[in-house]
Amino acid sequence: MSDPGVASGPPAKSFLEECRALIALDSTPSHGNLTSAEYAGRLCEQAGLHVDYQRESMEGIDQCNIIARPQASVPEKEILFQTHLDTVEAAHFSQWTKTQSNPFNASIYSDLIYGLGTADVKLDFLCKLEAAKEFARKPMRTPFVLVGTFGAQTGMNGAIKLMRRKKINATRAFIGEPTNNKLVIAGQGLAVLEISIPFSDQERDYRRDHDLLESATTQSKIFAGKAAHSSDPSSGDNAIMKMLAYLAQMPEGIAIMDADGGINYNSVPGNSVLEIDTAAVLKDPILPKLTKMYASFVALAEELKAHTDTGFYPPHPTLNVGMIRTFDTDIRLTGSCRLPPSVHDRTYEAWMKKLESAVQSVGATFRVKDYRKGFTTEESLPFVLESQDTLKSMGLEAGLEKITMVSEASVFSRLGVECLVWGPGQSVGNSHAPNEHVSVSDLKQATEFYKRLMERFCT
Repeated sequence: MSDPGVASGPPAKSFLEECRALIALDSTPSHGNLTSAEYAGRLCEQAGLHVDYQRESMEGIDQCNIIARPQASVPEKEILFQTHLDTVEAAHFSQWTKTQSNPFNASIYSDLIYGLGTADVKLDFLCKLEAAKEFARKPMRTPFVLVGTFGAQTGMNGAIKLMRRKKINATRAFIGEPTNNKLVIAGQGLAVLEISIPFSDQERDYRRDHDLLESATTQSKIFAGKAAHSSDPSSGDNAIMKMLAYLAQMPEGIAIMDADGGINYNSVPGNSVLEIDTAAVLKDPILPKLTKMYASFVALAEELKAHTDTGFYPPHPTLNVGMIRTFDTDIRLTGSCRLPPSVHDRTYEAWMKKLESAVQSVGATFRVKDYRKGFTTEESLPFVLESQDTLKSMGLEAGLEKITMVSEASVFSRLGVECLVWGPGQSVGNSHAPNEHVSVSDLKQATEFYKRLMERFCT
């Protein structure tokens, strides 16, 4: 913690310098967001805010929520301005052509700033902080609380920890996500799925012995797709599904030595690699099991299209196979199913049971690693209407949108917090993909919007 009246550290950077510095700090799932959170916390302290650091270790990785307020005491009611400080993994650095093959090197071209987390969604936090500076020492009717969370890409762990530890007393919340400056009142839910397909004993022995033979040879094939956000799988080209379709055409007598692709469940994989060998007849091989899984994925994706929910795009639930990895004992597939709020639990459970039945029929295991329902905020609430008025006062579009993205609103709304999702930048076709970017003018617009919201709701 710090004394909110004391600014510390080196001289303040300009806003764009702060943007570049925050993007330079790795906050991917494999690294954790601690360094990014600590940097953001220091900026909050320099602005005169009181900062509480909620440090956690998740599976051995250091993470941190930061909670910044204009005063040290915890008020009875407050308005939450929240942004997650973690990003997805960067995928192949060579594809980041706008940042000199370094996704952490924020690079500005005219009005656009490129880098991992520029749109999704680290720079949104700096916009909120820039707005908050004006109110850091002013009396508040309903104080704001500025929060940067961890774990948005791995189950919303930061938001869940924040609420479980009762770190905030929010009744209303502005959740930061790239919405192209559109006000969002509904978002989809998410189920994270993992399928583990075992190698037979004979196949495990074959793969182990194969690696020890000096004369052993294999064939490799690379599948190129197009990375994208899994909220709209059709905007990308799934390299893992390409691999599985290829395997479905292979004859018997093929041993799979390695299958690897994707970076997480939440992104459409842009690349995958397959290594195979022609083997003698193997007992109970994994190839036909993978082929059956592929057919099940295709069938489920088609079935999901029958459940429509207007206002979302795509207007139906979706399935994404985001990652495949090969281990000594099995091949694991990880994916996600996005679900509009209109999908009843019994419908979702029926889909999962159908997929689980197909998985079990090949001797594989099926697990739902995480499940979060979507959220909906009633459009007639004063909170919504006043936020629309604020947008209109800036000459911005004030229509209400639904998004396929899953956000921390799914966590906060379950506890009775009125949630709106808003932020600069575009998600589909931009975030979770190389050369992610946001316009500097949109960041300035976001700062002004947050400033007006704080003036309207807090003072």
